[in-house]
Amino acid sequence: MATGEGRVGADPGGRVAELRAAVEQRLAGFERRVVERSDLKRSAVTLTLITTGGAGPADGLAFLLTRRAATLRRHSGQWALPGGRCDPGETITEAGRRELLEEVGLELGEDAVLGLLDDYATRSGYVITPIVLWAGEVGELTPNPDEVGELHRVPLADIDVEPRFLTIPESDAPVIQVPLYDRFVHAPTGAVLYQAREVLLHGRPTRVDHLEQPVFAWR
Repeated sequence: MATGEGRVGADPGGRVAELRAAVEQRLAGFERRVVERSDLKRSAVTLTLITTGGAGPADGLAFLLTRRAATLRRHSGQWALPGGRCDPGETITEAGRRELLEEVGLELGEDAVLGLLDDYATRSGYVITPIVLWAGEVGELTPNPDEVGELHRVPLADIDVEPRFLTIPESDAPVIQVPLYDRFVHAPTGAVLYQAREVLLHGRPTRVDHLEQPVFAWR
């Protein structure tokens, strides 16, 4: 089990503290949208920030991204942020931190929660709340092979790119594709990454709840 920590005391220049403060400031100034629908199940995904040695958020921070295991019954092989459905009695942040531990072996406390991004309603019957977590310096992680096929540490700079927006006959809303690793990340994960880029790196309150998922992700 890995435990994330910022190691601010071991950072004489205060770089790590400044990085965390910059992210917290951006999230504090962001007025998020909440989806209240009784017909949708509540779930959480985590954008877990780890330090990489650079000076600014784009080159000094990365986040954890997985590809779901090929053996999973639903959404196998798709890009995903660690997360899942809320258990009865759980808060959204408790659910996100529990799923992070179960999927990649990283345990973080409630004090790691920096803020939330917009809720996103999926075609498969969920409303997803993205939780931005601070892990700081993180050692080796142990992904759960039953859930995770691949685990990546993605620099925030890698998502500071313009997404593609496609039209499909099944919907009036545009389908978002975020380029990454010579592939594309679709909504809902792609929508969360796009908003994270806009809010955390550029301070822009760009909305993504209107962006469509590809048809293969509707079920």
